[in-house]
Amino acid sequence: MTRSISVLCIDDSALMRRLITAIVDAQPDMHMVATAPDPLVARELIKQHNPDVLTLDIEMPRMDGLAFLERLMRLRPMPVVMVSTLTERGSDATMRALALGAVDFVTKPTIDARAALAGCAPELADKIRAASRARVTAVRPSVAAVSVEALSMPRMAADRLFVVGASTGGTEAIRRFLEPLPADAPATLITQHMPAGFTSSFARRLDTLSQLRVKEAEHGEPVEGGCAYIAPGGVAHMTLQRAAGRHVIALEASEPVNRHRPSVDALFESVARVAGRRAVAMLFTGMGKDGARGLLSLRQAGAMTLAQDEASSVVYGMPREAVEIGAAMHVVSINAMAQTALNMLSTPRVAVPDH
Repeated sequence: MTRSISVLCIDDSALMRRLITAIVDAQPDMHMVATAPDPLVARELIKQHNPDVLTLDIEMPRMDGLAFLERLMRLRPMPVVMVSTLTERGSDATMRALALGAVDFVTKPTIDARAALAGCAPELADKIRAASRARVTAVRPSVAAVSVEALSMPRMAADRLFVVGASTGGTEAIRRFLEPLPADAPATLITQHMPAGFTSSFARRLDTLSQLRVKEAEHGEPVEGGCAYIAPGGVAHMTLQRAAGRHVIALEASEPVNRHRPSVDALFESVARVAGRRAVAMLFTGMGKDGARGLLSLRQAGAMTLAQDEASSVVYGMPREAVEIGAAMHVVSINAMAQTALNMLSTPRVAVPDH
């Protein structure tokens, strides 16, 4: 019999504590061991119950969630799912929380909390499950200030592309991929599973850390080298099209694919059709299988394909699926991903037949 996942909720709202407890206790594979109105109370409860996963509010009295998370991940690393407000301030704080080591986040409803939170119950339960299996390590206090030596660009064709897909744990994996890339790196298209309202903060943060220009993608804009484009969260699939002899971005508000919008498969399949042999495609950490079939399509179209390895993945779901179906040419640590991708720009491209 599978052991039940123990959860501890930290939130200053008594209503939110009750609602999250009800969602957790309604799941057959998890239970709420305790709740706390603030981090100071939570510290003792963590020692007492040693929970598998924390849910943590950001804005609380006495000590805010970010200050608590930073101390927790330095002294007692454990899986944390943040509960964030859907505001610009809340999304910026959420990006900081993910940088500090939080596994994932859900958005806190601002109106009719009971109905809204009940609606996202499956998402919260799935993210707690993923967090319980996540690989969590201590994070240095200066994580955002670590200097990265830029890599150099090999000789390459001007029309090459990098395409990246990621989910749980992906925000930091993407940062670690982008930071060492040179300013003249190929155009980079990125789909990260994320709800609406958060990808603009994600793009702004990456733009300050990368030599590339990083922005949230817009419909119809041309794809240019030295720029990374983030698929808008929760709004549309980002796909690649060819128009007037150049690559352009298309945002398609069609149905979710693999339960996700934006979907990695939607991006990868479009790149396979439009630019296959000109692409280097990478599938990073994440729960589920989105992107695995698309990566295989890319490999069959002649693209170079990489999957993040298990040791450096927060959740080894999506990359594992890709490896198992033969979609990845190489399995690489996230720390070596940028250099490997750059090296592949000079590798002869040969289409792989469909088996």
